[in-house]
Amino acid sequence: MNSGEAELREVAQDVFVRRYAELDLSVGLVLGGEFALVIDTRGDHAQGAELAAAVRRITALPWQVAITHGHFDHCFGTSAFLPAPVWAHERCPGFLDSTAGQQRAEWVAHYRREGRDDIADALAGSAPERPDRLVSDRADLDLGGRTVQLIHPGPGHTDHDLVIAVPDAGVVFAGDLVEQGAPPDFGDARPEAWPTAVDGILALDPAVVVPGHGEPVGPEFVRAQRAELAAVAQLCRDHRLGRLSAERALGRSPYPAETTHIALNRS
Repeated sequence: MNSGEAELREVAQDVFVRRYAELDLSVGLVLGGEFALVIDTRGDHAQGAELAAAVRRITALPWQVAITHGHFDHCFGTSAFLPAPVWAHERCPGFLDSTAGQQRAEWVAHYRREGRDDIADALAGSAPERPDRLVSDRADLDLGGRTVQLIHPGPGHTDHDLVIAVPDAGVVFAGDLVEQGAPPDFGDARPEAWPTAVDGILALDPAVVVPGHGEPVGPEFVRAQRAELAAVAQLCRDHRLGRLSAERALGRSPYPAETTHIALNRS
C-alpha cells in the first residue's frame, strides 16, 4: 500500500480509519453533527497536510484533534490542522518538551540511512504543536449528537496514553496500547502496568479496536495480546526482584529477544 493511496475506510457509521504503509500507522476520523475529530496526525508537516487533505475530501466540518501519545509518528503532523483544539493527556506536553528533539534527530538519521531524504527533510522541519486541551483521567467531547470519550486507562505504552472511545459505534482507538502485525514497543513503556491499561480498553466493551499500528481488530485479539503483555509484566517483575535472570526471561518471553530486553530495562 502506497502511503499516498491509503483510503479513509469506514469501520462503523461515520467512523473512519486510515492505514499507511509508512510504519503501518493507523489514524482515525470520527464525524458528529457539528465537529469532526481527527485521531493522530502522522509524523511530519507534509504527512499531516496529506492527511488533512484526505479528511477534507470526506467532510467540511470544523475539526478537533486528539493525540493518543507523544511519539513523533502520531503527532508531528498536527500543524496542518491548526487552528483547532488539540486534546491529549496532561503529561503529553511535558513528554514532548523533553523528547521531541531527540525523537526528531533519531528518526531523521534513520530515514537518511534508508535513503528516504524526502521524509527526513520534512521531519527535520517539523515540530510538535503543544496540546491545549488536557485530559487527566477522562473527558467527554460532544461532536454534535455524538459524544466521544477521551480516556487515560493508566500507563502502558507510555505514561500518558489516551484512548478514544466512540460508544455509539462500539469503536475504540487504542493508540499503541494495542499493536497488530508487530510486537508492542516498550521504549517508553511501563511494562508492569500495561496489562491493566489494556483491561481498561476491554472494559469499554468494544466491537472494534483500532491499534496505533496495523489493522483494526476485535476484542479476542486484544485479550490475547493482553495475556502476552501480562506474561512480559511478570518476567519484568521477577527480573526486577532478582528472582529471574535476564537470560532466562528472554527465553520465556512471548516476544523477540530485542523487544523483551527493552522491556526488562524499563522495569
